[in-house]
Amino acid sequence: MKNLDRRQWLKTMGLTSGFTLMGGLSVAALESTFPSRPLALPIKLSSNENPYGPSENVRTVIKNSFDIACRYPFEYLRKLVQEIADKEGVSKDCIVVTGGSTEGLKATGLLYGLHNGEVIAADPTFQSLLRYAEYFGAYVHRVPLNDKLEHDLEAMAKRITSKTRLIFLCNPNNPTGTLIEKNKLRDFCLSNDDKAVIFSDEAYYDFIMEPDYPSMVELVKQDRNVIVSKTFSKVYGLAGLRIGYLIARPDIADRLKKTVMANTNVLAIEAAREALRDDEFYKFSLKMNTEAKAHIYSTLDDLGLSYIPSHTNFVFFKTGMPIQELIGKMGQHDIQIGRPFPPLTEWARISTGTMDEVKAFGTALRKVMV
Repeated sequence: MKNLDRRQWLKTMGLTSGFTLMGGLSVAALESTFPSRPLALPIKLSSNENPYGPSENVRTVIKNSFDIACRYPFEYLRKLVQEIADKEGVSKDCIVVTGGSTEGLKATGLLYGLHNGEVIAADPTFQSLLRYAEYFGAYVHRVPLNDKLEHDLEAMAKRITSKTRLIFLCNPNNPTGTLIEKNKLRDFCLSNDDKAVIFSDEAYYDFIMEPDYPSMVELVKQDRNVIVSKTFSKVYGLAGLRIGYLIARPDIADRLKKTVMANTNVLAIEAAREALRDDEFYKFSLKMNTEAKAHIYSTLDDLGLSYIPSHTNFVFFKTGMPIQELIGKMGQHDIQIGRPFPPLTEWARISTGTMDEVKAFGTALRKVMV
């Protein structure tokens, strides 16, 4: 199923309005169809993973691929690159496969951070690219989020100078879960990509429920100065296998390939290929994520805790106490939540898990907040 088909499917199924997916199956029935691992302590709701993955189809492919694990991955990688290119609607020369999207972020940070390059990013946001750029001499302009904890695009544009080499947009943003309004996003990219490369981190793009929300791959197709990163770690449930990819104009992709330091492995490649075909699991994962978020929202509403409606597989909420204190108290109930995200030190990030896991989170949070 192509990416645009999936966006149309979201609209048709009315996922945001709670329409029952897959023939009216209940949540319990869905979980029995795609069983998650048994509830185990501590409950890990700290890293935005998909607890239902890999799918059974992917697991079968992994097991059947051990016979080729003795081979170097290059031949198999070519097939995956072509399949990703077909999915994204670009040429294979635009695709750079990496060891998780994090390697793609670091490779980009290295390329544009060398020789005292300057990078502009929101604050807080995902840090891998920014910190790696700093390791190699870059100066990072960290621009505070606005009062809605959204990217302040106007303030970011004002930071652009002749030394700016890259503008980093994590969209939806980690840790806040906020989404840049689509027209503002497009206008920002078109107005500024002649001044610096725009990097759109779309690790959570699959979870966006807003109809017709564009990927910035659209601008790559127009030969704009844009790089997009995507991952198999989230909705596809392959975080432990470490495979992701970048999409960029061929000349930019060629430069990025030279900074990639590790080739992914045969098992991850074959798993990713099957994951792209496994539409039933893809749809299931989105449905269960929506159900888990609804339960988290209900818990937070009951406790009177403010939160940001999320376009991801996590929820960012205001704790009313220092985050380190909440991490410790939740840990006493065997619940792991997200790390601190300064300067928002009274906000917590909670990942969606299985329904049993988010129910356990709700029970523990009610005890902690008494």
